Amino acid sequence: MKQIAERIFRRTLAALDIPDALERALARRGPFVRAGREDNPVVDLRQFGRLVAISFGKAAYPMARGLVRALGPEYLPEGILAAPAGPSSPLPGWQCFAGGHPVPDTQSFAAGRAILDLLGSCDDQTLVFFLISGGGSSLVELPVDPSATLEDFRSLHAALVTCGAPIEEINVIRKHISATKGGRMALAATAATKITLAISDVPPDQEDSLASGPTLPDSSTVQDAERIAAKWRLIPRFPASLRAAFENHALPETPKEGDPAFARAHFSLIFGEPELMHAARQAAEAEGFACLCDQATDNWPLTKAADYLLAQLEEQARRHPGKDVAVLTDGELSSPVTGNGTGGRNSAFVLTCVPRIAGKNIAVLSAGTDGIDGNSPAAGAVADGETSARARAADL
Repeated sequence: MKQIAERIFRRTLAALDIPDALERALARRGPFVRAGREDNPVVDLRQFGRLVAISFGKAAYPMARGLVRALGPEYLPEGILAAPAGPSSPLPGWQCFAGGHPVPDTQSFAAGRAILDLLGSCDDQTLVFFLISGGGSSLVELPVDPSATLEDFRSLHAALVTCGAPIEEINVIRKHISATKGGRMALAATAATKITLAISDVPPDQEDSLASGPTLPDSSTVQDAERIAAKWRLIPRFPASLRAAFENHALPETPKEGDPAFARAHFSLIFGEPELMHAARQAAEAEGFACLCDQATDNWPLTKAADYLLAQLEEQARRHPGKDVAVLTDGELSSPVTGNGTGGRNSAFVLTCVPRIAGKNIAVLSAGTDGIDGNSPAAGAVADGETSARARAADL
């Protein structure tokens, strides 16, 4: 069962071809490209004297390759790319940064500075492609307060991820202390035409959660950031420079809906929850499972999600007697960091399920589609009804 679960996961990933999806989104015909979704306008590349591309996140390389393939040799952009690891083969003409994840590092700051410098040189004759995927919040970073240091931001990150706040609230704080988040990349190239193509499993109404919304209007406010910091008793844990900004109400506001920075900006999610779940269901049904897709548990605490999903699995088994059944879900669970171990929310969820499935013919797999689970090099974990007994036998 564990092998079957892993096979379903791998087949799901294999079905999601990122360069192909990007080519389909642009649908280039000669000099004309579509700005993502079918209802977005068509853009004539000949109208621009300059093409720029900014690709960052865990899928930065395949997205950049897809863009280069879609535009062809006639329209090669000036590019900057930030990803967790170096490319298998360099992209000609692109500056490449290996940024830190899940904590920003010197390369994250260097990438942020290079991106803002490049965007600052863009004018109304420039077309900018933003290619964004998960992990962008740490892979590209730069403080809005120039006196804040990398160590300040690393301390801030440690405080945020261990405080227990949901990711939406963490992102509100990130947006207001960063020069690259909360619409500020769009603001850096106000006059340019901007096309953002994104990959994420964030819910449809939370697109600005992806990489903390660098090219989208920010609906949150400085007051929201201050309230959240106070609610989770974060201010005393912040480094001095950032603590002073909160205490003195000195945080600058992010750009909002109606700002000129978004007048010629287009956003499109080219891979999201529907594509992921469709591919997963097809892979599971090919293995003979009767599938239930349930996406109710996004941001739930681990134990609540485990109890709910296992109950759904039992109900699915009652509906289909004598048949193999599966429950598929996506999103993220709330799993505050409480120690110095290795892993992330996927491993934590599976461990939460282990005692609940002990002795039963059930397998549970939880994995990140980006191949990383927290600070672990694994994508996640998989367990079955015998895991608990094997762990006890091994004195774990």
